[in-house]
Amino acid sequence: MADDREPPALFEDEAETPETNPDEQVNGNPFIGETTEITLDDEEAKADTVPEESDKGSSDLAAGGSEEKSETSAAASVDVTNLSKPSEDDSEPAPTEKPEEKEVEEDEEDDTFDMNIKVTDPEKIGDGMGSYMVFKVTTMTSMPTFKNSETSVKRRFSDFLGLHDRLNSKFLHLGKIVPPAPEKSVVGMTRVKLGKGEESTPVDFISKRRAALERYLNRVARHPTLREDPDFRQFLEADVLPRAKDTAALSGGGLKRFVKSVGDTMFQLTTKMSESDQWFEEKQQQIETLDQQLKKLHLSMETLALQRKELGSCTAGFAKSTAMLSNAEEHATLSRALSQLAEVEEKIEQLHVEQADSDFYVLAELLKDYIGLIQAVKASFQERVRSYSNWQHAQQMLTKKREALVKLELASKNEKLPQAQEEVKEWEQKVEKGEEDFGKISKAIQKEMARFEKNRVKDFRESMIKYLEAMMESQQQLIKYWEGFLPEAKAIA
Repeated sequence: MADDREPPALFEDEAETPETNPDEQVNGNPFIGETTEITLDDEEAKADTVPEESDKGSSDLAAGGSEEKSETSAAASVDVTNLSKPSEDDSEPAPTEKPEEKEVEEDEEDDTFDMNIKVTDPEKIGDGMGSYMVFKVTTMTSMPTFKNSETSVKRRFSDFLGLHDRLNSKFLHLGKIVPPAPEKSVVGMTRVKLGKGEESTPVDFISKRRAALERYLNRVARHPTLREDPDFRQFLEADVLPRAKDTAALSGGGLKRFVKSVGDTMFQLTTKMSESDQWFEEKQQQIETLDQQLKKLHLSMETLALQRKELGSCTAGFAKSTAMLSNAEEHATLSRALSQLAEVEEKIEQLHVEQADSDFYVLAELLKDYIGLIQAVKASFQERVRSYSNWQHAQQMLTKKREALVKLELASKNEKLPQAQEEVKEWEQKVEKGEEDFGKISKAIQKEMARFEKNRVKDFRESMIKYLEAMMESQQQLIKYWEGFLPEAKAIA
């Protein structure tokens, strides 16, 4: 029975401890401890403490500091309840995330920038295999780091690839998520190079590339660190850029990138990291799942866009056949109705084409962009593994150097001791730096992931709303067309 009564007895003792103070004995209120103990989360208890404090003030008019004393006793009782109730302390892991959330919120406040980049006016320069496409890049911004509020420059596709390579080499090892540049299409550019005149230029390929380049630049501009990079500002402002080297898919640089990708793959297969941070383990699993689902959805959206285009082509064929039938029809009202039906089908064919473009540019390309961004996220996670590997290697080398130093001391080889001691100090510094670098890249990735998730939700929300609005408008137009045709069909006699 003593064990069963022990917890409430402790709770009551803690609540009654203020009564043993002489200052509170003067007040003569035996309920001070209990009321102050409940005032953590109970608003009704707060309301009850108000008259008690007024009673204390009326009973001890001579002691002017009674209210301050009651506040100190209340503070003491609050501390006791915090210690006696560990369930309230279970929420303490949250403050470990709150500083990161505050940092992200501060970055978001600083992220209110005014920059809009447009890629327009694709132009083919030259003929044959030596030709290339040039795009007009127009930047409108009020940022003080830029010389003018609006600038326009000409850039070729290799310039975009060169910009990505420079940004990637600068910021990837720091844990930054660098948006990937659009992929180079050998087949598409070969068609452009071999085409003669504007009529033979693959307009669909050029329009897709133009839109992808525009999205790429705006994603870079959205990042608070990347948009302040001198290379990025030079890309947007300089009239002439240094020629980007090794950006061709079939060049020596392309071979180097292929070898590097193979080396990175081998590093991933051979290097294993025993993950001790549950946050990173959960995020990696989440990214893998998201990558798989986005790829499936992207394939479905591309198929939907292609089939909707085929539907438009079939609708156009149906409209043409209906028009030919109306010309051969002798019945006047039926001929007129068929002619009107052909016109309606032509309009519907245009709606299908516009909806197919919405399928592709609004959703399919967004999914493709985020599939590429997820690869950039994986690359940043892999850089963290590389940093951890360097740190562990330094620790192993430090252990070997210390063992060698101990052997020299036991062998009394004093002439080699200074060099061995210097090597130990050198590797101790490398271990400290490796640990520091690993901590920095871990924090940087956490901040980058918070920004990535926020932007992902925002982008998908905006795209889905835009897609649904386009579909609703298309369906409303479709209803309008059929309602206009209905009287013609009823007029057939």
